[in-house]
Amino acid sequence: MIVDLIGFGIVMPILPYLAREHGASGTWLGVIAMGYAAAQFACAPLWGRLSDRIGRRRVLLVTIAGTAASLAALGFATSLAGILAARVAAGAFAANLGVASAYIADVTPESERTRWMGLLGASFGVGFVLGPALGGLLAPYGHAVPMLFAAGLAAVNGAFAFSALREPEAHAAAAGARAGRSGALRDPLVRRLCLANLVFTIAVTQLETLFAFFMADRFAWREREFAFLLVAMAVVMGAVQGGGMKALSARFSERALVVGGTALLALAFFALPEMPTVAWLVAPLVAAAVGRGVAQPALMSLASLAAPPGERGAVMGSFQAAASLGRVAGPLAGGLLYDVSMAGPFLLGGTLLVLVVGLGRGLPGRVAAPDAVGEAGPA
Repeated sequence: MIVDLIGFGIVMPILPYLAREHGASGTWLGVIAMGYAAAQFACAPLWGRLSDRIGRRRVLLVTIAGTAASLAALGFATSLAGILAARVAAGAFAANLGVASAYIADVTPESERTRWMGLLGASFGVGFVLGPALGGLLAPYGHAVPMLFAAGLAAVNGAFAFSALREPEAHAAAAGARAGRSGALRDPLVRRLCLANLVFTIAVTQLETLFAFFMADRFAWREREFAFLLVAMAVVMGAVQGGGMKALSARFSERALVVGGTALLALAFFALPEMPTVAWLVAPLVAAAVGRGVAQPALMSLASLAAPPGERGAVMGSFQAAASLGRVAGPLAGGLLYDVSMAGPFLLGGTLLVLVVGLGRGLPGRVAAPDAVGEAGPA
């Protein structure tokens, strides 16, 4: 998964410039990002069910091979339609995180499960630091080169997976009924958390999708500079999540962290389009990285504690589905706004984050982890 995410990180800083090379507007860039997210949202449950039927290893091998092919197609794309098709395919094959999580759950004892799931989560940080750095280093050789390098990396990853992965023994389904998404959403706390995650994700995708265009149009930045800016933001966010959150969570409630982190992120969004130089831009970018690094884990922590163990999978599935829907709606809204006003996506993002602050204030301070038949509630 680390290698998979490095490949994704390589594409991040290059894709907006590749799309603009073929005449993309902000709306087109939003459509491309929306296509990737929509395919990922649609295919994640399909891959999960298929892995239950034919095995985790087979599905992982197919999706890694598909990732390599879609990245190669992106490198050879000669039109916006070709770029969109390649990204839709990439989103479909990238929806294998749930299968990787299930594989880890199959092959690890319960006492080691949290540690290994934590390492899987840490792979995102590694991928989002190394990937953009590699993309920036390869950018001077042309837009196709980083994409083809990422495709080659995925192919090597596939060969490694073919030789190293073994099909885990099938595990019996856990006893007891499991609530589906609709059942999980009957809980008012879960509904509020899912709504907050949906609005939060629509907001942050404004920056993720349009920031490259903003830096190119406002400050004439190219791929290399933008790539290393992404690396710096990933390092700041990783430092907050990897070190600072332990101290903050010991001192403040999850609600306080959600509200405080989101408020800081909102201020950063409102300030970004007003900065006259790149030097001035550093302050809101650091604030954005810190705010997101604080708010997002706290929101996820509340969601993980909001249901009994027998329903936790359904609750987290609903929570992640809300984020996936946000990644479908957010890029298109941001792209349409950018074509009207360069500041539009950031003002929309800041406004939505203010709404999340309001939703966060209605959350319990801390949620006590319930037992299998208990109820979640404020501690």
